[in-house]
Amino acid sequence: MSRINKNVILALLTLASSAFLLFQLYYYKHYLSAKNGAGLSKSKGSRLGFDSTQWRAVKKFIMLTSSQNVPVFLIDPLILELINKDFEQVKNISHGSTSECKFFCVPRDFTAFALRYHLWKNEEGWFRIAENMGFQCLKIESKDPRLDGIDSLSGTEIPLHYICRLASHAIHLVVFHERSGNYLWHGHLRLKGHMDRKFVPFRKLQFGRYPGAFDRPELQQITVDGLEVFIPKDPVRFLEEIPHSRFIECRYKEARAFFQQYLDDNTVEAMAFRKNAKELLQLAAKTLKKLGVRFWLSSGTCLGWYRQCNIIPYSKDVDLGIFIQDYKSDIISAFQDVGLPLKHKFGKVEDSLELSFQGKDDIKLDIFFFYEETDHMWNGGTQAKTGKKFKYLFPKFTLCWTEFVDMKIHVPCETIEYIEANYGKTWKIPVKTWDWKRSPPNVQPNGIWPVSEWDEVIQLY
Repeated sequence: MSRINKNVILALLTLASSAFLLFQLYYYKHYLSAKNGAGLSKSKGSRLGFDSTQWRAVKKFIMLTSSQNVPVFLIDPLILELINKDFEQVKNISHGSTSECKFFCVPRDFTAFALRYHLWKNEEGWFRIAENMGFQCLKIESKDPRLDGIDSLSGTEIPLHYICRLASHAIHLVVFHERSGNYLWHGHLRLKGHMDRKFVPFRKLQFGRYPGAFDRPELQQITVDGLEVFIPKDPVRFLEEIPHSRFIECRYKEARAFFQQYLDDNTVEAMAFRKNAKELLQLAAKTLKKLGVRFWLSSGTCLGWYRQCNIIPYSKDVDLGIFIQDYKSDIISAFQDVGLPLKHKFGKVEDSLELSFQGKDDIKLDIFFFYEETDHMWNGGTQAKTGKKFKYLFPKFTLCWTEFVDMKIHVPCETIEYIEANYGKTWKIPVKTWDWKRSPPNVQPNGIWPVSEWDEVIQLY
C-alpha cells in the first residue's frame, strides 16, 4: 500500500512540475516576450537597424540643426529614391511608429542635406556645438560669384559646403544660395591646400563636383526612420534635376577686359534694345517652360553672354536653340497667344526647321532647331528668294545652366567649341556686318528645296 502511494505521489509531482513548466514557457512566450519587445522597441538602438552608425549620425545631425534652427532639407539621391518608391506610405507614418530602419540605415559613407543659407540666422557657434556633440566638421568656402561683376566686392568668400563626420559616417551639407533669377545655386567643392584630403572619401560625394542650379523646391516635413525631416514636396522633380544641374558662370573678368578694349554702347537706342530684348527673352523662356520644351541661348545671344555678359546691342534679335526631338506642334500657337506673331517659318520638322516671331520695336525672336548625327549636330537655314538650303555644323554638346539677364537659362556646356564653330577663332572681335549665308565658318550648302515644296517650307507673314 505504501509502495502504491509513493508511485502515485511521484507521478502527480512529475505531472504537476511538467504542467508548471509548460505554463512558464507559455507565459514567457505570449506575455513577457511581447512586453519586453515593446519596451525594447521604444529604447534607442534596439529596433531593427536603429543601432547603425549611419542612423545615429543622422539623428544627431537633425538634433543639432533643429536646436539651432538651421534650415536644412534632405537631398540625398539614394534616400529620396527609396522614399519615392513608397511615398504615400512614408507620408502617413507618424513620429515614433517605425519599427524598422529602411532608409538612413543603408550602409554608405555620406548622407546629403541642403542648407538654405539665406534663411540661416545663427551661423556663429554652429561649429562649436557640432563638435561638442561629437562631430568633426570641415567648412569649404570660396569667392561669391554673384559679386564678380562688382569690382569693389569681388573676392568676398561665402560657405559652399560643410562636411561633418561622426565615427565612420559623414553628413554632407550642401549650401544653397539664392540667385537673382529666383533659383538656388550651390558651388564647386574645391579643397584648399591645407585641408585634409583623407578626411572623407571626397570622390564619392554626389554634390560639388561642379556648381549646380535648381528650381526652388517646395518642402514638406515627413517622418523617416523615426526622424522628422524636410524633403522636396515633389521628390521626382528634384531627382530629375540633379543629373542636369551643372552650372557655369558668366565670365565677368573677361567681359571687363572686353569693354576696356571695345567701349560699351550706352546710347539710348542700345539701352532700349537691351531692355526690349531682355523682356522678349524672358517671355520666350516663360512660354517654352510652360510647354516643357528645353532651349538654350544660341548664335549672337550666346556670344553676347559668353563674351560680354550682356546682350549685343547691334544684333537686333534674340536667338534660341531647341533640339528637334523637343519640338511640339503647339509651339507656334503658344507664342501667338502671348502676343508674338509668327514672322516666318522655314523648313519642316524633318529637315531644317526654323521659326521667327515678331517682338515689339522690330526685335525678332529666332528659334533654330538642331538635328543630331553620329558625330555632330546641325541646324538649317533657308534663303526665301531662291529656296537654297544651308547647314550649320556644330560639335556635339550638352546643356548647362547659367544666369543671364536675371534668369536661370541653358547654354551649351562646351561653350567655346560651340562659339568657335559659329564665329571662328576671332569671336572676341566685334563684327557688325554679318552675312548668315557666308560669314559663319561652319556653314555649308545643303541643296535646294523642290519648287513643289516651297509653299510648305517657305512661309512668310
